[in-house]
Amino acid sequence: MSRNLLQDMVRVKNTQRPIKEWPVNNVESFTERIEKKEDKKEIIFNKINQNNKKSKYRFYLVALISVVFLLFALSFLFSGAKITITPKIKEIPINENLSATKDSNTQGLSFDLVVISGEENKTIQGGEEKEVEIPAKGTVIIYNSYGSSSQILDIDTRLEGSNGKIYKTSKKIIVPGMINSKPGSIEVDIYGSSSGEEYNSAPIDFKVFGFKGTSKYSKFYARSKGNITGGFKGKTSVVSSLDKATTVSELKSTLETKLLKKVSDQIPSGFILFKDAIILDIDDKNINFIPGKDNMITVNVKGTLYGFLFDEKKLTKKIGEDIIDKYDGGDIYIPNIRDLAFSFSDKEDISSADIKSISFTLSGAPRIIWKVDEAKFVTDVLNKKKKYFNQILLQYPNIDSAELVIRPFWKSSFPEKSKSIEVIVNYPK
Repeated sequence: MSRNLLQDMVRVKNTQRPIKEWPVNNVESFTERIEKKEDKKEIIFNKINQNNKKSKYRFYLVALISVVFLLFALSFLFSGAKITITPKIKEIPINENLSATKDSNTQGLSFDLVVISGEENKTIQGGEEKEVEIPAKGTVIIYNSYGSSSQILDIDTRLEGSNGKIYKTSKKIIVPGMINSKPGSIEVDIYGSSSGEEYNSAPIDFKVFGFKGTSKYSKFYARSKGNITGGFKGKTSVVSSLDKATTVSELKSTLETKLLKKVSDQIPSGFILFKDAIILDIDDKNINFIPGKDNMITVNVKGTLYGFLFDEKKLTKKIGEDIIDKYDGGDIYIPNIRDLAFSFSDKEDISSADIKSISFTLSGAPRIIWKVDEAKFVTDVLNKKKKYFNQILLQYPNIDSAELVIRPFWKSSFPEKSKSIEVIVNYPK
């Protein structure tokens, strides 16, 4: 039998719990608690940020103080003073007559003499043939082993050669005496007492003919320096007067230039040789015309150059005394002193055989520069107040101006140690 559908339907009981309703006050309280928690978090975060900022500020402050302290310490480590000085400089015209003696120990101005010899040759074409007589010529060194006293030998003193020929000295000489058992010696030119080729010779020995029969005969002797040449007697080509003069003048100039260069290369430090402070001694006996083949003639010129050397410091001081107004003897130097013009006052009267004193003139525009005693200057400024620097400068009339730099810049006094003070003097080049 069919069932009634309605009978199968069963009423199901609703088991869902009813939603509990919270009071409004409770909901608001919960919201506030959440907000308070958020506020607390924000406060804590802000405090953390503030603490971080304070830490950063403290770090920066400590770092800044450390840097300042380091710089302060370094400034003392590298502290010092630098003084740049410009010395006093004056250019004063000069045209002074001066004199000097050959004695380096004298209080006044003195000179030293340097002597050097040489020769020049040139072959030229001869002219017409003539009978000529030419004596042989050479150079000897005469020795004195007789004693400590010097010996005068007049011009044309006869020397007897080991070849049996007689030769004569070309000038008056003084043979120095012995020094510590060492014979004195001097060089002199000689010529044959007669003309002719028989007087030409290789190096030989000599005795002083005038001392024969005396104790000096064995104690004075000579030896030739090189060959004795040029002796001739007979017919040969001769040179015209014009060619002679031209050739001899040319050879003299060449010889002077060559000898001057040799002397200049030997000048000791601290001495001056002015370009014109020289005498070239060439007399007619030192000019030879030697006949050759095919009418060619060799012109030979021998000469001796005397150079007058001056001590630069002594000459500078003498110039200062003569041309500087109220010169106090301060240390000076003249960088262009070698450019001054030198001229002998009595060149023709100077005897090269026995030069003891000379007179001369110096002219030009010497540039005088005062030297600064750097060590004394450093001593004077040690540990002094910076404000007294100009007063210290007034004590140095040889200083034109000075620039001062003190490290560190805030220091008001000079260092206590001299090694911390640098002095630079700007001397002109």
